[in-house]
Amino acid sequence: MSTPQPPMQQAAPEWQAAPGSPYPTYTSPIPVVRTHLGHALASEWTKIKSVRSTMWTLGVFVLLVVGIGLLTGLVVASSSTDLSGSNSLEMGFFGLLLGSICVITLGVMTTASEYGTGMVRTTMTACPSRGRVLAAKGIVFFLVAFVVTLVSAALVALMHVALLEGNGADEPTGGEWLKATVGVSFYVALLGLLSLAIGSIIRHSAGAITIMIGTLLAPLVIALFMFSESLKDVQQALFEYSIPNQMSIFYANSLSDSGPSGWDPLWIMLGVTAAAFAGAFALLEKRDV
Repeated sequence: MSTPQPPMQQAAPEWQAAPGSPYPTYTSPIPVVRTHLGHALASEWTKIKSVRSTMWTLGVFVLLVVGIGLLTGLVVASSSTDLSGSNSLEMGFFGLLLGSICVITLGVMTTASEYGTGMVRTTMTACPSRGRVLAAKGIVFFLVAFVVTLVSAALVALMHVALLEGNGADEPTGGEWLKATVGVSFYVALLGLLSLAIGSIIRHSAGAITIMIGTLLAPLVIALFMFSESLKDVQQALFEYSIPNQMSIFYANSLSDSGPSGWDPLWIMLGVTAAAFAGAFALLEKRDV
């Protein structure tokens, strides 16, 4: 005669049916939080710091700016060149001009690379607000570019003042220090931000980088080969508003005797970048990802 088995206890249900509904419902224990810009910023910061190309690109940027700056300072300091009447910060321009190509490349890749890999679909699924995504990318990139440029430019400026103080160079004023460090860092960061907007518009890394490098160098190169007298005004305008000339203004070493001066290049770049971002926002809302 078999021994009766005790009745088995049923497991507690993981869900309960809603009253009056034939379908079960489930309440997640995970709290639902309304997303905001801070979440998008955290996401973009995680992306930009975890991608190896970011560290490589910024590393090459620092190497170019600091390396060329140090080399230039050592060469001038070891020569018999008399720098009387010149600013000891002026030679920081050369390394920063070459380094800006790295900032342009990183700015384009911050947006365009996601279209190339298809990762943009995941990004837009996680954050359907497309404008918020682009704004978060722009803010994170601008802060990274500005801080790295500021540290590099300040280091080069300190080295040049220390190396060239015996060659008769003038002691930089407070305003010259501000323009050669903070001012030029803002300008380079805005240049990278413009590249980010162009990358969002073009959606192709190689194409956007080519456009931005052409924007950086083409006006100056074209102006150098305008020998016709009838094109003098065009040549002068290309010289004055080329990016290398505008960048040199922060070092009081303008390539042209007229055109933008003081802080004008910063406002020009700010206006152009704002217009590019407005176009990028408009196209992002209209096009498929």
